[in-house]
Amino acid sequence: MASPKWFYEFSGKCLPWVGGLALIGVLTGIIWGLLFTPPDYLQGNSYRIIFLHVPSASLALTVYVSLAISAGIGFIWKIKLADLAAKCLAPIGASFCALALVTGAIWGKPTWGTWWVWDARLTSMLILLFLYLGLIALREAITSQDTAARACAVLSMVGLVNIPIIKFSVDWWNTLHQGATIKVTKGASMAPEMLIPLLISIFAFYLFCLFVFLIRLRTEIVSREQRTSWVRGMLGVRS
Repeated sequence: MASPKWFYEFSGKCLPWVGGLALIGVLTGIIWGLLFTPPDYLQGNSYRIIFLHVPSASLALTVYVSLAISAGIGFIWKIKLADLAAKCLAPIGASFCALALVTGAIWGKPTWGTWWVWDARLTSMLILLFLYLGLIALREAITSQDTAARACAVLSMVGLVNIPIIKFSVDWWNTLHQGATIKVTKGASMAPEMLIPLLISIFAFYLFCLFVFLIRLRTEIVSREQRTSWVRGMLGVRS
């Protein structure tokens, strides 16, 4: 798995399947959720943005944890592919985090009567977006790839402290943000006709994230390994 050549060849075989399943899942979950689920008895139709908001928010956290783990592996064991993975995950996570904040604001306007409040959950999610943007900017600001990898690894691992704050903010503080809809230890607080398309959307968004990640990582591998014989041979470049 740590070999760029092996990963590039293996991911190329998986890419069409991941992309196809992601497309089917996203279309199914979003269309089902937006058009065919019943209105909520309290929020009416405004709750339907949950089928975009919840998957995006979930991915924003998951991608950051994956990024920090990858960066840590690259920092400790000097595995080049792990650092490339961390580099590719940062803009993906930033995009999902921004989408979660925007959809949350759209949902908050009819629910809370305002686009934004300095709620514990919202504020900690905004900090997460700043962490993503900081990692992207830090890597671009440092010329040396090795130095940039070490600096980003340290920052990303320090930033992990924000993840449990985001996750448990609604339990630790009195916030406007509602509690978790889906819990591992308890049953979901949604009707099945709403829960099923939400689960499909979450699963499909994760597949879409994986699809984009594989494309970005494959591109980064070719760029970083362009002088190796296997890349030159694949591109038809003569020595």
